[in-house]
Amino acid sequence: MPTEPRAEGATLSADTRWLTPDEQRAWGTYIRLAKMLMRQLDRDLHPFGLSTNDYEILVELSEAPEIRLRMTELADLTAQSRSRLSHQITRMEAKGLVRREGCDGDKRGTFAVITPRGQAIIERVAPSHVDSVRQHFIDQVCPEHLKVLTDAYEPVLNRLRKVRDRD
Repeated sequence: MPTEPRAEGATLSADTRWLTPDEQRAWGTYIRLAKMLMRQLDRDLHPFGLSTNDYEILVELSEAPEIRLRMTELADLTAQSRSRLSHQITRMEAKGLVRREGCDGDKRGTFAVITPRGQAIIERVAPSHVDSVRQHFIDQVCPEHLKVLTDAYEPVLNRLRKVRDRD
């Protein structure tokens, strides 16, 4: 993760605020942590036949009113493109975890609905997943630092949501 342009022909901009060594270290640590943590959580879900994307979708649906969400809302909640979510739901339908339903009064709208099989799987997997999250993240950070992390990341997340909503 270079702090300066490395590509041939790249030009320096007087307006570019290059990362300081401390900023670069924080950024690099965050990127590596996010990738390694998600890889580990995915590994821990694999014996259940789920990916982290599957699990996240099942959680959102299981917690939703009437255990269903419009596909557009589910895409927003899971930070996926509509197209990517559609492919993911197709794979999950093949496993019997979810189904699609049309929206009454809106022919273009579609709901994703958790099936009884999907509900049973999320109930069986959730304790193991929570243990994994706790083991690999929560228990590695003291409560004071968890609050600091939350306070630091929420404004970034909120800004990214606003940027996404403009697109």
